[in-house]
Amino acid sequence: MTATATREAPASAPADPPATRHRERRDLTGYWLLLPGALWLLVFFVVPFYSLVATSLYDPNGSVLEGFDMTWAFGNYATALQEYWRPLVRSLLYGAVATAICLVLGYVLAYAIAFKAGRWKNLMLILVIAPFFTSFLVRTLSWKLLLRDDGVVVNTLQFLHVLGSDGRLLATPVAVVAGLVYNFLPFMVLPLYASIDKIDHRLIEAAGDLYSRPVVGFLKVTWPLSLPGVVSGTLLTFIPAVGDYINAQLLGSPGQRMIGNVIQNLFTDAGDYPVAGALSVILMLLILAMVLLYVRRAGTEELL
Repeated sequence: MTATATREAPASAPADPPATRHRERRDLTGYWLLLPGALWLLVFFVVPFYSLVATSLYDPNGSVLEGFDMTWAFGNYATALQEYWRPLVRSLLYGAVATAICLVLGYVLAYAIAFKAGRWKNLMLILVIAPFFTSFLVRTLSWKLLLRDDGVVVNTLQFLHVLGSDGRLLATPVAVVAGLVYNFLPFMVLPLYASIDKIDHRLIEAAGDLYSRPVVGFLKVTWPLSLPGVVSGTLLTFIPAVGDYINAQLLGSPGQRMIGNVIQNLFTDAGDYPVAGALSVILMLLILAMVLLYVRRAGTEELL
């Protein structure tokens, strides 16, 4: 007796459940939402950065009229550092000093707004950002008027014998740093306020209940909890302050030129595009390295 084998028809694949299809569409939604930002970064950051790096490697013997050839001239970086290391160091120094002053002033102001302002909190925040309602150039020119040799500030300091009879503030490092502090102070205050305002005031009161002095309570409670704002504020202040050139141009002298003034002059007046591009790349890489080191040392996981 022979048995006949019967073949079963292959079962059709089960259709994807609606929940799976919905989850797949939801996963793709995030990528679609990222697309406009990615395109913006590609057009306005990646492409210009590539162009800047390429410019820094042009033949230094070229000119604006005759054009520049791509010769991969890495020697432009050595030339830039050798000729312009002083303005670069000066810019880092001015930016660091201005950031430190902004941190002290901004922390006090942000603490007062968060814990002491009460119903005046919103008004004080508006006053902090009020300078942004006018042009950066106008604000800097106003400092030039205040610090001029026959201005009220110099006359008052001379009357108090802080400055000599022939002393001056304009065209000095003091004027440049003062302009940087004034123009970038809101960038420090706002992140600090956002961080300090989230601190539960009961934690500070608990430190006092445990017989902690106000200074110790601040160092053990308030300061650690406000570190994300400190890091954000210092970065938002230091980075643009180092690359600024308006304050040094209007409030300083050739002896206070910052790296931004040098780069502007090389691009617009001297026409030395390769060295100007090399300086720009050096400045960006140097700031990037300092920022990464600073954030790592600060240990604020919220910013990583």
